[in-house]
Amino acid sequence: MESNTSNKQRTIKKEVTLKGVGLHTGANVTLKFLPASENHGYAFKRVDLEGEPVIEADANYVVNTQRGTNLEKRGVKIQTSEHVLAALVGLEIDNVLIELDSPEPPILDGSSKFFVEALEEAGLVEQDAVREEYVVKDVMSFKDEATGSEITVIPSDSYQVTAMVDFGTKILGTQNATLEKLSDFKEDIADARTFSFLHELEMLLEEGLIKGGDLNNAIVYVDKEISEDTMKKLEKAFNKKKLSVKPNGILDNLTLHHPNEAARHKLLDVIGDLALTGTRIRGKVIANKPGHYVNTQFAKKLSKIIKLEKRNKIPQYDLSKEPLMDIHQIMAMLPHRPPFLLIDRILELSDTHVVGMKNVTMNEPFFVGHFPGAPVMPGVLQVEAMAQTGGILVLSTVPDPENYLTFFMKIDNVKFKQKVLPGDTLIFNCTLITPIRRGICHMQAYAYANNKLVCEAELMAQIAKKK
Repeated sequence: MESNTSNKQRTIKKEVTLKGVGLHTGANVTLKFLPASENHGYAFKRVDLEGEPVIEADANYVVNTQRGTNLEKRGVKIQTSEHVLAALVGLEIDNVLIELDSPEPPILDGSSKFFVEALEEAGLVEQDAVREEYVVKDVMSFKDEATGSEITVIPSDSYQVTAMVDFGTKILGTQNATLEKLSDFKEDIADARTFSFLHELEMLLEEGLIKGGDLNNAIVYVDKEISEDTMKKLEKAFNKKKLSVKPNGILDNLTLHHPNEAARHKLLDVIGDLALTGTRIRGKVIANKPGHYVNTQFAKKLSKIIKLEKRNKIPQYDLSKEPLMDIHQIMAMLPHRPPFLLIDRILELSDTHVVGMKNVTMNEPFFVGHFPGAPVMPGVLQVEAMAQTGGILVLSTVPDPENYLTFFMKIDNVKFKQKVLPGDTLIFNCTLITPIRRGICHMQAYAYANNKLVCEAELMAQIAKKK
């Protein structure tokens, strides 16, 4: 499949359905992939529960990682999410709703292959929104001291993953697998099946925990002598008349797709688990002895960092460029006058956003009384300046702005992040949260100085005709 070189988001053209059984629940399950809107990401919907609750594929909902990555939100669970998510990432699909009538997707053959085939059958369609990508600039890692598992991500031009596995067993030895580019996922990684060791199987059989695992969805590595009693149990559990161990040390229920299929499957799991960051990664991931615990801990750490970066992502404006509006044009539109006019220039203006600027100088009238020995711009005036910038946006929607005044209706979620001092250049960016109706303007406003976010607020204002 050709790589998606466009940076636009993608979803599927139509819904598509798969049926099977859950590996751990043994329950019959129907899974549907449905197209989703821009910026929706991946989410699971439990149609078998009242209210059909939705769980987003988010690292913060990971509750445990025993035998799979399990999510829970407000008591609603999704088990073993990783093979489905890996298929979506592998096909470079950004937005999909996954409907399930059971807590667990079908295990199918224990790989992502059938999910990939279903998604390709549904067809892919490009959306208008640009795909967000987290560009790795520093080396980051997470290590689980108990197991020695470690995941590291380093800068790279594209998303790449290397998985190295070493289970300390003679039979598996050390295996590596690498995915150089996502477009190779379907060919090289998608069909790598899940595997387990005989000693794990015995335990799961004792506890009655493998219910959907008829033996065509797991490679079983025989890491010890099999007693006759165990072999009988296995034959019964897997519904086979006769089982034996192949020369390469696996049960003869199936044939390996690749000599390093175990490492490839671990790589598939890493891709599925890191999908829980909710953002495409541009970097090279090196996973040494990966497992769901270390994968999802790393995904949590990464999603925190991504959120922080998003918050601190400072838009860049060229202040040497001719402004869209200078102080005279601003005064022709806004009723405010110095010393209470708190913006000097408008840099950008569209139907949905406005960017303004203010030079904070030592001779601002408020510094006379606001800590003259250590002048700091009052937070309320930063909010007022953002509101005046927003006033330009709302007044630009009427033909005669000079006949209107703007009034605050409410201010929410105000946060002050940094002090604003004389000499700072403040940039205000206000974006509509909802379209302007009846002169009511509801917007998200940010103020920046010195390449830092200094203040943010949700503002609601109304324009009214002068009496």
